[in-house]
Amino acid sequence: MIEEELSKRLNAPELLDVSAINHAKRPSKTFNVINPATGTIIAAVPDLGRAETEIAINKAEQSLDGWRGLTAKARSEILMSFHDEILKNKNDLATIVTMEMGKPFREAKGEVLFGASFFKWFAEEAVRTYGAVIPSPIPDKRFITLKQAIGIVGAITPWNFPNAMITRKIAPALAAGCPVIVKPAEQTPLSALALAECGRLAGLPDGVLSVIPGLDAQEIGATLCDDDRIRKLSFTGSTEVGRILYRQSANSIKKISLELGGNAPFIVFDDADLDDAISGLMASKYRASGQTCICANRIYVHDKIYDQFTDKLLNKVKALKTGDGFDKEVTQGPLIDEAAVEKVEHHIKDAVKRGAKITTGGVRLDKDKLFFEPTILTHVTNDAVVTKEETFGPIAPLIRFNDEEDVVAMANDTPFGLAAYFYSNDVKRIWRVFEALEAGMVGINTGFISSEATPFGGIKQSGLGREGSLYGMDEFLEIKTGCFGL
Repeated sequence: MIEEELSKRLNAPELLDVSAINHAKRPSKTFNVINPATGTIIAAVPDLGRAETEIAINKAEQSLDGWRGLTAKARSEILMSFHDEILKNKNDLATIVTMEMGKPFREAKGEVLFGASFFKWFAEEAVRTYGAVIPSPIPDKRFITLKQAIGIVGAITPWNFPNAMITRKIAPALAAGCPVIVKPAEQTPLSALALAECGRLAGLPDGVLSVIPGLDAQEIGATLCDDDRIRKLSFTGSTEVGRILYRQSANSIKKISLELGGNAPFIVFDDADLDDAISGLMASKYRASGQTCICANRIYVHDKIYDQFTDKLLNKVKALKTGDGFDKEVTQGPLIDEAAVEKVEHHIKDAVKRGAKITTGGVRLDKDKLFFEPTILTHVTNDAVVTKEETFGPIAPLIRFNDEEDVVAMANDTPFGLAAYFYSNDVKRIWRVFEALEAGMVGINTGFISSEATPFGGIKQSGLGREGSLYGMDEFLEIKTGCFGL
C-alpha cells in the first residue's frame, strides 16, 4: 500500500514544481525507480536532461541576487525551518530511503536525522561567515576581507546515502547564499525530490533549489560543467567519474569538491580491546550492507590475536539477518543492483583462488534477488583484488600482520586515501600510526568517524575539499580583499 501511495504522490501533476524545474513543460519521458529488495516499481519519475538543466540554471541565475542578498540571519532562519521540516517528516523520508535504496528502516531513519543535522549546523554557521581586519604594513593603507557566496552550485550525489549526501552539500551552499542544482543518482531520485519539497515548505524562494532526475548523468553533468554560470561543482561518487568531471570543469575554472572512492584499512593491533574492535568493525563494515565509501575494506589483524578475533567476528556476523529493510529484525538490506552482486562474487572468487577461505557467507541468498550473505574471508593475501579495489559489499577480508611498520606500509599502499581505522591502547603507537596513515579521516578505537561538526573528505585519489564542519562553508565562499587608501 505504501508503494502505491508514494507512486501516486510522486507522479502528481505538481511534481515538476517539487523538483524545482518550475513551470517547464512536463516531459513525456520517465524512468522507473525500483525497490532493490522486492524488484517492484515504486514510481515513474521524469527523465530530464540538458534542456531542463539549462532551465534550472536560468532560474538559479534569476534567484541568485535575491538569495545571497538576504541577511545571513534570514537565510539561517529558513535553514532552521528546513531542518524542522525534515524532522517533522522523518518517518516518511526514511521510508523513501528504504524503498529506493534498500537499507533497513532503522538505519534509514538514522540517515535522515544525520542529514537534518547539517541544516541545523549550517543554519548556525550562516551567521558566522566573518571577514577580517588585516593589520596594515603600509601607513596610508587599510585592509579588510569579507566572504561572499561563490555563485550557483551544481551538486551530483550518490545512491548509497540518498538523503544525507544531499543535505551535506546543499545546507552549506544555501547558508553561504548559493542557489543549488542537484543531480541525484538515477537509482534514488525520490529522496532528493522529497527534500526539495521540504525546502519549499520551509520557505526557499523559487529557483534556489532544483532537482534534476534523469538517466543521462553524463549529459546533465556535462551541462553543469560547461556552463560558466555554475561557479562550483560538488560531486560524490567514483574516482573514475570524478576525473571526468574534473577535466570538464577545467575550461570554466570552476571551484570543485570531489568525494571519491575509498579503500579503507582497518588495523587491529595485539594490544587492542578485541570486543571494542569487533563492535567498531561491525559498525564500519556492514552498515548499508558494506555499501559506503568509508567502510572498512581491508582488515589487518595482528597474528597473535588473529584466530581469537576471527572467532569473535564470526559470532557477530552470523547473528546478522538479511532481508527487506521494512522487516524489523533485518540488519542487512539488498545490494543496489545486479552489477553490485557480481562485483562481490568476483572479489570472493578471486580471493579464494589466491588461497583465501570462506569462513561464513560467500553466496547470494536467492538467484533472483539482490541479497548477499554477510561474508568473512580468512587467509586473504595482499595480491587479492579485494585488497586493491573498493568492494562496496558485505565482505570482511582478514589479513594477518606482525609488524607495525609493515602494516602501515600495506595500509598506505593504495592510490586512495579517504578513511582509515585502527585499534590500539598504546598511546605512543596511537600517535605514530595516526600521523603515518595516508587518509583524510582516521578512526582511532572507533568505527564511527562522521559528524556534521567534523570535516569529511579524503586525500590522494579520494578527492578534494571537505564537507561538514566549520570548513564546509568555505567551499562555497570567495574571499574578497578591500584596500582603503587614506
